[in-house]
Amino acid sequence: MGGLLTGDLGVSLSSEQDMTPIIADRAQVSAILCGLAMLLAAAIALPLGAWAALRPRGGGRFAAVISQVGLAVPSFLLGIVLVALFAVRLGWLPANGWVPPEAGLGEFFSRLVMPVAALAVVQGAILTRFVRATFSDVAGRDFFRTARALGQSRAGALRRHGWRSAAGPLLATGAVQLAQLVAGAVVVERVFVIPGLGSLLVDAVGQRDLTTVQSVVMIIVAATIAITAAADVAAAAADPRPRSTGGEDRAR
Repeated sequence: MGGLLTGDLGVSLSSEQDMTPIIADRAQVSAILCGLAMLLAAAIALPLGAWAALRPRGGGRFAAVISQVGLAVPSFLLGIVLVALFAVRLGWLPANGWVPPEAGLGEFFSRLVMPVAALAVVQGAILTRFVRATFSDVAGRDFFRTARALGQSRAGALRRHGWRSAAGPLLATGAVQLAQLVAGAVVVERVFVIPGLGSLLVDAVGQRDLTTVQSVVMIIVAATIAITAAADVAAAAADPRPRSTGGEDRAR
């Protein structure tokens, strides 16, 4: 813990190198991969889940089927299927590897399309179900019915009043999913030969490099705590309910 706070993560038992710069480089790669995957998952889940909540019959059933299919397919298996289709059969994308952004954005994104998609589909399926449930709950509240009684459409009432009410739960759930995404990227990084924390962890386990293993695990745990804490603060700030002071609470 002290080494984590001071930036001293020890020396690798296998390579005898300082772990801090190695983990810093690998963490940057994993952060890019997981960040892009989470953005894509949110871009899928928010409109699809909102549409399913606004159309509970046709849209809700369609969203349920899509999300169930996404949940049933593991990320690493979807990654293998994407490689077989788009890299081997069609030849549209490179099968694996990593290129830093400064080497060229075209090559950089072409090598990230499939791993990002493999991670985002599962997370997007989970988030879609939660977005649908959250917005369906919002649609049953008094303020939403009042907005509808004043002549606003369901989509307009949800856009003007529902998003802020749903922001807190969505932020909290998104933070949990992002933390799971960091841990779940381990296998996907191996499938696509991406030099992130996951690949470093798997290699260290195979080499019985305890220093590297504990350093990577500590970084993942610290990132999980930081993400969830930040989401709690953001959810509290986004809560539209008025905050009462202690004196007012005691007066009541």
